[in-house]
Amino acid sequence: VFTWGKGGHGCLGHGEDLSNQLLPKKVEAFAGQRVVAVSAGASHNLALTADGAVWSWGLGGFGKLGHGDEQEQLLPKKVEAFADQRVVAVSAGGAHSLSLTADGAV
Repeated sequence: VFTWGKGGHGCLGHGEDLSNQLLPKKVEAFAGQRVVAVSAGASHNLALTADGAVWSWGLGGFGKLGHGDEQEQLLPKKVEAFADQRVVAVSAGGAHSLSLTADGAV
């Protein structure tokens, strides 16, 4: 996964480096992971890995990152709420997120 653009609120997933990225930069948090889908919201992002795990990072308002709080995440963090489920699709909205599980639940 590579990100670039405005770096505020951890939206790019590069940890403490909140600078704007003028060129694509690899998100090191996904080293060793096979990411099969990504979705960009207004100020947060989602990634789906081949094992069906969901990762989120960026601005956490309204609980849209799925970690049970409203904290911003500077690095991609696995959404533990899906620990016993296989997610097959994700979508990030302006102030919300969606996932679709293998059994058809949204």
